[in-house]
Amino acid sequence: MEKKNATLLRTFIMTGFTHQPQWKIPLFLVFLVFYLITIVGNFGLISLIWNDPHLHIPMYYFLGCLAFVDTWLSSTVTPKLVVSFLAKSKIISLPECMTQCFSFVTSATTECFLLAAMAYDRYAAICKPLLYPVIMTSRLCMFLLVLSFIGGILHALIHEGFLLRLIYCNSNIIHHFYCDLIPLLKISCTDPSINFLILFIFSGSIQVFTILTVLVSYTLVLFTILKKKSVRGIKKAFSTCGAHLLSVCLYDGPLLFMYVRPASPQEDGQDMMDSLFYTVVIPVLNPVIYSLRNKQVIDSFTKLLKINIKIT
Repeated sequence: MEKKNATLLRTFIMTGFTHQPQWKIPLFLVFLVFYLITIVGNFGLISLIWNDPHLHIPMYYFLGCLAFVDTWLSSTVTPKLVVSFLAKSKIISLPECMTQCFSFVTSATTECFLLAAMAYDRYAAICKPLLYPVIMTSRLCMFLLVLSFIGGILHALIHEGFLLRLIYCNSNIIHHFYCDLIPLLKISCTDPSINFLILFIFSGSIQVFTILTVLVSYTLVLFTILKKKSVRGIKKAFSTCGAHLLSVCLYDGPLLFMYVRPASPQEDGQDMMDSLFYTVVIPVLNPVIYSLRNKQVIDSFTKLLKINIKIT
């Protein structure tokens, strides 16, 4: 009977922000603008790095990949969210839900690894400037980039595999605005204890590892900066590292709170706000954080803008 009932639940209904219908149009416009800025900002940054030979160094390769992953992460969630404000039906099929969940976990995990790799790159550049070309070779840079994406895919495959063991037979209402792991586990009629354990172990390990990498790297960077006598060098180093640290704190903070803690049915609203921050807000902020605080990016953009003005 359980399997028979489970076959009936091939679709889910996402409640999202539908409890406040008077805000549908304003929220639609806000998230649409956020998404357009995300696409333009991140692809603009990628294009700038691609076309300027002066930016063909590991630091900007990492930044370009981060922009790509931010676009991927936002595109996994935001278009469906934007459409949901105007669509009468809030239904999503099981295959579409599983695909969205896989895409989200992959992109979110990849971003964690990329932020850690960027921290190590800054450590090598600032703490060991003479050895930097030897340490951060093109081969190592590509290895870290590929490893970040492989880590994201493997992490998603693990959770996706454990999701497939679950049966949905009592409720198909997801109290969220996209198919995330925790909301799916909450509505399962199969005991999801093993899923929560796997989520805690793998997500916790990844976040602890990446956050520790960032903290250790920037602690060493801080000590190195304080030893410098050049005020200009200190300002430049703080500017670069400060932008990175701000991005890491804004991204990893809500993510850590969301997944490395016991789940509670009463915290759906808080979970949605946390998710909104790292799926919609952060992909908008990252290009701004890294571009406005990076003189080389600004100079490259200004140069490209002058060339285009002359052509027109």
